[in-house]
Amino acid sequence: MLPSFFAEFGHPIPERENRTEFALDLIRELEGSAGGTRSLVEFNKEFRLRKAEPRTQTGLSLKEAISASISKGKLVSGATTTNAGSGSSPVSTIPTFANPFWVELLVLAKRSMTNYRRQPELFGIRLGAVLVTGFILATMFWQLDNSPKGVQERLGFFAFAMSTTFYTCADALPVFLQERFIFMRETAYNAYRRSSYVLSHSLVALPSLIILSLAFAATTFWAVGLDGGLMGFLFYFLIVLAAFWAGSSFVTFLSGVVPHVMLGYTIVVAILAYFLLFSGFFITRDRIPAYWIWFHYISLVKYPYEAVLINEFSDPTKCFIRGVQIFDNTLSRLCLRG
Repeated sequence: MLPSFFAEFGHPIPERENRTEFALDLIRELEGSAGGTRSLVEFNKEFRLRKAEPRTQTGLSLKEAISASISKGKLVSGATTTNAGSGSSPVSTIPTFANPFWVELLVLAKRSMTNYRRQPELFGIRLGAVLVTGFILATMFWQLDNSPKGVQERLGFFAFAMSTTFYTCADALPVFLQERFIFMRETAYNAYRRSSYVLSHSLVALPSLIILSLAFAATTFWAVGLDGGLMGFLFYFLIVLAAFWAGSSFVTFLSGVVPHVMLGYTIVVAILAYFLLFSGFFITRDRIPAYWIWFHYISLVKYPYEAVLINEFSDPTKCFIRGVQIFDNTLSRLCLRG
């Protein structure tokens, strides 16, 4: 019925086009127009008057049967039955969720991967931004030495690198904003669990985050002259990956709270700036006022920043400033070669 409906409406469904996605895209397009969906509603009334709506075997209309089984997308024989012990009170026969958790996970993951494949330029631009940022940092902090000046430059590199991983995650903000109404509509009819939606999107986004983390870590680790060898690089890569994943999760969370993209970008930039301010780079923990110390511990930049410091300065055999001295801001105790 959908092809004939939209063909008469003046928007025929193209061949090999998913009918459901076409309908949702058209509705979203009409919602953004001046007249809204009024024309679609009026045409639907006329269409239903011209064509009598078929009934199911149990007497339910087609619309009622679809509403009862929308979680699966298939027609069912009925939505309610009469409980013999309670007279004529209806009892729902539709299960809470039509599919088990793992089926929902696979279906939603496949849909997410399809959406990613349709917009490869987004990942390409993000990868390019990470590579350009890593190249600039590598050339600016090329082969730092073990002097006190080199230590200070390392601190600046780590602070900027860790905060950059969070700022580059801001592109995930419009993703959920575009899917919000679809998500609310589908979960309202128990099409799938909210947990399966969150987990599937996290798993699908993980490979791209691994590629971004590997590109940034490989571009900066040896060029800057960071310590630790292969194991140090692996730990550094895992820290960058955790920062990317935390940043993407944080931005996705904000996209579920804010109603508009531009408002979301403003909030993301502001909060990430606060995270960097309270991370411990500009001011140490003991210098932060007591009424702001809570912001220090919820700062997402604090934990990867301190992790890379520990990875860099924890070797006791090197003539270097210890990581604990960096946190305490006691830069006067230096090991002397002799």
